[in-house]
Amino acid sequence: DQEGDQEPKVAIHYLASFHEICVVTALLPLLTLFTCFVTAYVFQYDDVHETHCRVYNIIPSISAITGVSPQRYFWRSSIALHIGPRIPIAFVYKNYYRSQLRRLDPALVPSTSLLITLILVLNCIEIAALGGVTYISNRENYPVHERIFITFMICSLCYMLATIKLNGILSAGQKLNDQQRLSIKWKKILFVVSILSTIGLLVFFAKHRFYCHDLAFSWFAFFEYLIAIANMLFHFTIIWDFPSQFMMIVQGPRDNLHQYLSNRPKVD
Repeated sequence: DQEGDQEPKVAIHYLASFHEICVVTALLPLLTLFTCFVTAYVFQYDDVHETHCRVYNIIPSISAITGVSPQRYFWRSSIALHIGPRIPIAFVYKNYYRSQLRRLDPALVPSTSLLITLILVLNCIEIAALGGVTYISNRENYPVHERIFITFMICSLCYMLATIKLNGILSAGQKLNDQQRLSIKWKKILFVVSILSTIGLLVFFAKHRFYCHDLAFSWFAFFEYLIAIANMLFHFTIIWDFPSQFMMIVQGPRDNLHQYLSNRPKVD
């Protein structure tokens, strides 16, 4: 009995549904954005509609509603809680994609492996840029805020395109289930929405910046919201990519853990 008690075992200290973590991570900024919009629009209407052109507008920008107090603190706290899980999720995706390389033609493996690395880098830059535009507001330092926002936009669109391309490579000739088909379908739809919204945003930004047209800034803000929502929903498709996985923290002898990891089921 004493020998049995002294036998090294693996202890699980934390076990959580990865699906639930992803849902909370994806929905948190969306709900916070809605709350900031409603409260700022109702209680701080003049503050959030002020622009350098001083023309008529009806829709405030995201920077405006998250740059006033107390919404800025609510938004920054929300993004901090959102970014935390996003970083390990990015590496989970990398390992998930790499586990499927063995199904490919060997000639495709090097380029596909490079694409997976590119997706990870783009995802991490997007996450960092999101933190940058959140904590460096346009009221505090507009030039820096603008450059970080452009970085976020470029990396976000490139990440979406690269992810869709990778899914096309990995799913070629494979029989997909309903969840996988939904994930790929909505990724494509949201990418198209993001591209069209980006074009609209640039057009109306130019009209506002150079010609000060009435409602031009409102249309700019409208497309900005579409881009933000499409980005959040694109990442929300993770609920179909990982529908039943769990995240755990385990403790045990290194040999036991290595043995478990080497014998774990492979992901198809």
